[in-house]
Amino acid sequence: MKKIIRNVICDIGSMVLSLVLILGLAGGVAAATNSDAKTAITPAQRQEWITEQVRHKLAMIPYYSVFDILEYKVDGDTVTLMGEVRRPVIKDEAESSVKHIEGVKMVRNQIEVLPPSPFDDRLRRAEYRSIYSFGPLQPYALGVNPGIHIIVKNGDVTLEGSVTSKGDWNAANVRAHMVPGVFSVTNNLRVEKSS
Repeated sequence: MKKIIRNVICDIGSMVLSLVLILGLAGGVAAATNSDAKTAITPAQRQEWITEQVRHKLAMIPYYSVFDILEYKVDGDTVTLMGEVRRPVIKDEAESSVKHIEGVKMVRNQIEVLPPSPFDDRLRRAEYRSIYSFGPLQPYALGVNPGIHIIVKNGDVTLEGSVTSKGDWNAANVRAHMVPGVFSVTNNLRVEKSS
């Protein structure tokens, strides 16, 4: 009789333990589902993440230099690439690297490849020396992505990027105009707002 009672108690204990485990797992799944719902990524967060990934991928492209400018626009799962580059390989690499970002479904590549020109190459070197040899503008040459990009197309110079003050904007503008042989200078530099 004791043996039968012991077996019944063990069976009841096993059932209770099984029930506790089943309910615990179900509760854990429900809790995990609720916590996943709370931490779900919003479309704005996804777009911000994609934007940061695009910026990083473009900055890491080999041969991307002070004489190229790459810009982009992220609209949901579509990335539009814009800008002007000296080498076709930069255009191709930009599209290829952005295409493989998780969440990007379409890439519109509107990057223009600048025409090869020894005249423009000479102006690029002269503009670089004029702008970056000037003391206050030298810090903009530091880092992976220089602050001032010099785009030369058919003798016309465009300055792209950003500077920290209106004084630096003016200095870059004056230095760019000083180079002989330049047809025109367009200064598209943005002045970053200081915090």
